Amino acid sequence: MFFTENSIRVRYAETDQMAVVYHGNYAQYFEVSRVEALRSMGLSYKQMEMEGVSLPVLKFECKFIRPAKYDDLLTIKTEIREIPSTRITFHHEVFNEKKELLTLGLVQLVFVDIKSGRPRKAPENFNELISPFFKSKD
Repeated sequence: MFFTENSIRVRYAETDQMAVVYHGNYAQYFEVSRVEALRSMGLSYKQMEMEGVSLPVLKFECKFIRPAKYDDLLTIKTEIREIPSTRITFHHEVFNEKKELLTLGLVQLVFVDIKSGRPRKAPENFNELISPFFKSKD
């Protein structure tokens, strides 16, 4: 399993009148976490796009447990639990500074050939970078 985490400070513009993070902002939080997860692995979205592969969102799920509030420092844990083929699924957990679980998220994307617009298998270099995280430790 591949695992990473990053932090995001809640900005005033991301909150509603109750100083609670507006639910639509979680899509951006999860995107930041996905991009940084790939970057920590040695790959970037930009690089994949330059190589002719895009990653449009196929599924987005969010379960809100507790509210995140203005000026909270959020930790977003991101996991890839299985080696992707044509789809890749990111599992997200959002915690506040007290280590309370606030939100669960799932974002599934599909690898698409930019020229044809058709789904394709994950790029070989991607699989080479992620496969060591799934080797058993016997």
